[in-house]
Amino acid sequence: MHNALRATIATAVAGTLLTVLTACGHDGPAHHTGQAPGAGHTSDAGGTSGTSNTSGATDTSGTSGATGTGATSGTTGASGTSGTTGARRGEAGAKGTPATAPPTASDAVPGQLPGIGGRLRHRIPADSRQVVAVYGTGRDSADSTVVLYTRQGATWTRVHSWPAHNGKEGWTADHHEGDKRSPVGVFTLTDAGGVLADPGARLPYTRSASFAAPRWWDRSHWHDFDYVIAIDYNRVKGSPPDDPTRPDGESKGGGIWLHMDHGSGTSGCVSLSEEGMRSLLRTLDPDRHPVVVMGDKASLTA
Repeated sequence: MHNALRATIATAVAGTLLTVLTACGHDGPAHHTGQAPGAGHTSDAGGTSGTSNTSGATDTSGTSGATGTGATSGTTGASGTSGTTGARRGEAGAKGTPATAPPTASDAVPGQLPGIGGRLRHRIPADSRQVVAVYGTGRDSADSTVVLYTRQGATWTRVHSWPAHNGKEGWTADHHEGDKRSPVGVFTLTDAGGVLADPGARLPYTRSASFAAPRWWDRSHWHDFDYVIAIDYNRVKGSPPDDPTRPDGESKGGGIWLHMDHGSGTSGCVSLSEEGMRSLLRTLDPDRHPVVVMGDKASLTA
């Protein structure tokens, strides 16, 4: 094999690996400790070591998310991409047993969302009819509950809820790279993807092997990114979730996702069960302008 061809292949492999590591708040290869899988080095979604890149613009960005100043990308990885989902699919989601919702939630809530105060409620776009609410247990807690609400007229209805995890250090309204906290705020949800085939997503879905967690991470994290939904936080809306472009700069971090849970805190993302991710993917509809409202209880009710 010619030296030039070898160099081209090595560059492509390194680029794919770097994309995975920087996605969802994880640092690049320089931070790898050299430990074998199971020895403690873990992914963005929690574990014992590794520095995260999970920050982004502060919650003052409101509902707009990234402004789309960069060019979009579509890393294909080994398996290629499936492209975006064109036709709108059925509403049915996974049938898993919902978790218990926060005590303030009810099946039908006229006029406002349970546990969401005026500061964040006013940032929800007027045309949004789907809200994924992430109710953090406390400012320094990694435990949370995800609740999906839909709106018809002035009434919000709780559709599903699931136990979840957020940043292993809790929450912050001024998120920065490496703080291991999830950003408080309201952010649009526009793009999805993952290692696995499209399960019937309504959001544009990119399938790519580049999402796969490196096998030197703990085995419990290998499937974290089988399904992901990008939270529009210091990213280019309309691009695949693993697009590394950060319009507000590297210091603000990026790669904040909804993704599959492994049972402990993350480096800034929000994680929930596979059935929960399937349900969200099959239900969140760009025509209904879905957003995520996320934070600890005190921040949400302010």
